[in-house]
Amino acid sequence: MSSSASEQPRGDQVWSSSSPPRSSTPPPQPLVGGLIESLSFRSCGFGRAAVSAFEKEDLRARAALPQRLRAAVHAALRAKDPSAGAFAYVAGNVAARGGRGGGGGGGGEVSAANPWFEVAHDDAPESPLVAFVNPRSGGRLGPVLKTRLQELIGEDQVFDLTVVKPSDFVQYVLGCLEQLADAGDHSAKSIRHNLRVMVAGGDGTVGWVLGCLGDLYVQNREPIPPVAVIPLGTGNDLSRSFGWGASFPFGWKAAAKRSLYKAIFGSVSCLDSWHIVVSMPERRDEEEEELDFPHSLRNLGECTFYDDGTAEGELPETVSCFDGVFYNYFSIGMDAQVAYGFHQLRDEKPFLASGPLSNKLIYAGYTCKQGWFFTQCISDPELRGLTNIIRLSIKRLDSSEWENIPRGFVEAQSDDGLLEIFGLKQGWHASLVMVELISAKHIAQAAAIRLEIKGGQWRDAYMQMDGEPWKQPLDHEYSTFVDIKKVPYPSLIINGGDR
Repeated sequence: MSSSASEQPRGDQVWSSSSPPRSSTPPPQPLVGGLIESLSFRSCGFGRAAVSAFEKEDLRARAALPQRLRAAVHAALRAKDPSAGAFAYVAGNVAARGGRGGGGGGGGEVSAANPWFEVAHDDAPESPLVAFVNPRSGGRLGPVLKTRLQELIGEDQVFDLTVVKPSDFVQYVLGCLEQLADAGDHSAKSIRHNLRVMVAGGDGTVGWVLGCLGDLYVQNREPIPPVAVIPLGTGNDLSRSFGWGASFPFGWKAAAKRSLYKAIFGSVSCLDSWHIVVSMPERRDEEEEELDFPHSLRNLGECTFYDDGTAEGELPETVSCFDGVFYNYFSIGMDAQVAYGFHQLRDEKPFLASGPLSNKLIYAGYTCKQGWFFTQCISDPELRGLTNIIRLSIKRLDSSEWENIPRGFVEAQSDDGLLEIFGLKQGWHASLVMVELISAKHIAQAAAIRLEIKGGQWRDAYMQMDGEPWKQPLDHEYSTFVDIKKVPYPSLIINGGDR
């Protein structure tokens, strides 16, 4: 996968990325979708407004959930209880039938014990779709895009990520549909099975949603809804890799409509994902600043670190552990430091983030301000921070043994399905890599990685995964460990280049 800029302790950068998956063969084009793309309605006497109205009506017909199910899932969200949706569902059915029961499943009064148990509707849309929007992404384009998506597929099916977390969607919305499906509602069963998810945001937002949907594997609640992308971030590497573009175009109203059709009809590919665990010594100074990890990392609390012979530094008896999943890249070094500073600046002065272009200009300026472009390659390595990484260990494919990797550069080789480890020397090097004029320095390929980091003169290391940076505190006495290994199940992403 390609990568967007990130941050780290001053100096060289070490980052890892997974290779882009191969796309599957796109399905046959549906008739109506093909007509919309290939016919000019204007020659038949229809104006642009008529075409737009037809497309909007077609999208609603394909994607909109029945009213009773929309009411049910939102009731489950409000109550934070998937079973609460059933009561709203029953109330809607009873009102629609004038207070009498007996749906399509077989007449009679609604059962008092399980009033939704006998229903058997068949009004599911052929391509049910919901959307998540990050209003903080894309130079604050998120709020107006949210309104546009609500116009196209319905207000109840577009979720603001500052209000509804994807983990809540998985637990309560999908849980509600599963309960109604088990109770006999054919439409709920069809929607749960065929549902697709659109995510409007940057790489970090897409990863957040993919990670929460991946929990369905662990909970044995398949199938997993595939994800489509509207790129609103600064780098949008994941979006580029799957044909959704490097940024959202200026003609965003029409683009939103096209993106929804692509989400409905696009083929689905599997995407490798990587589980990361950060094990850090317990913090002893209560006056230190509060940890501010991204939402893609969750706190596992206190745990025991088991050394299997790879550790070189001192180990504490107990450590604090954080884990998460990344899909595109993890990096540590100066690029992560730049990304962290950029995010802080954007949060403090949101008026500066007026769009993707201004974001990139600010990012470039912040990079120069941090001195990345002016650090000499021959300068003392202590000034560049990577001497804190006292050991880099990997496991090769089909091997259970850790192998110590000396910090040096080897010629790049590519194998699909492995984690690639690269090094970038300076800002100018990273910039030329990102525009594909030169290649990054390849260090190794691995099925698993362990980084051991010990604080020397540096009290913090800057890290990021999929564009979400954080400042990782280091301990002068004890080591901090970063472990990365492949998640045993794939994530599903829709190909945006099919149509």
